[in-house]
Amino acid sequence: MKIICNGKEMDVKDSLTIEKLVVDLDLNPATVVVECNGSIVLPDNYAEQQLSEGSVLELIRFVGGG
Repeated sequence: MKIICNGKEMDVKDSLTIEKLVVDLDLNPATVVVECNGSIVLPDNYAEQQLSEGSVLELIRFVGGG
């Protein structure tokens, strides 16, 4: 199925969860804020939130430094 992630179209597996997508992108779920179809998804819900055809996501990473 196709989704839009950070403005780019991606082909992903059916029944993909936000958690699996984040891990597949080599990101740490604890350091990512996810907006799905205009709504913020709480980290506790990443494993249950399934993506569907045409889902639009924005993934924002927190990066520390100094």
